[in-house]
Amino acid sequence: MTPPETDDELFTAAQRGDEEAFLALYRRRQGAIYRFAMHMSGSTAAAEDITQEVFLALLRGDWGYDPERGSLSSYLFGIARKLVLRQLERTYADVSLDEHPPEAVSAANDSAPDPYDALNERERIEALRRAVVSLPRRYREVVVLCDLEEMDYADAAAVLGCPIGTVRSRLHRARGLLLEKLDRGHRSRSPVQALKPVRCLI
Repeated sequence: MTPPETDDELFTAAQRGDEEAFLALYRRRQGAIYRFAMHMSGSTAAAEDITQEVFLALLRGDWGYDPERGSLSSYLFGIARKLVLRQLERTYADVSLDEHPPEAVSAANDSAPDPYDALNERERIEALRRAVVSLPRRYREVVVLCDLEEMDYADAAAVLGCPIGTVRSRLHRARGLLLEKLDRGHRSRSPVQALKPVRCLI
């Protein structure tokens, strides 16, 4: 079996005009970029726009990807982060924390046949999502990248443009803040354990 092409191979082919290569790269990375933008902005509409713009920017070569400076995945997250910051600056007062991603609802319904269990699960996931979105930006970024997207510290540091030690310290602080924000019923679990449903269902 032929091994799957790497991100860089797909990107190189896409630059040569290979539409299938670009679509393969989009399908591979779109979900993670969307989740990052959604958790950072608190808005599914903004996340959709940002995700589209990230891949349009990649296609146009607007941001000058250089494989010597990091992975393509980190590069895409870096573009998404810049676009999220712009969006937050423009619409910070209007960011909706009440939008509920339809994917989360349908996934919860599919996995929990008991309607009361499904309701409790949706409420718990919504509480977790609200807690993440309410974190200060510098802490929210590391939680989304490291805990939700399971990015390693080195790649997260590349995305955020800071030392690995800063990523570690921010993540430690962010997890502490999340514990304070979560309902009492969930405080016995670690923030990483509590965030797993959000990563799976959103």
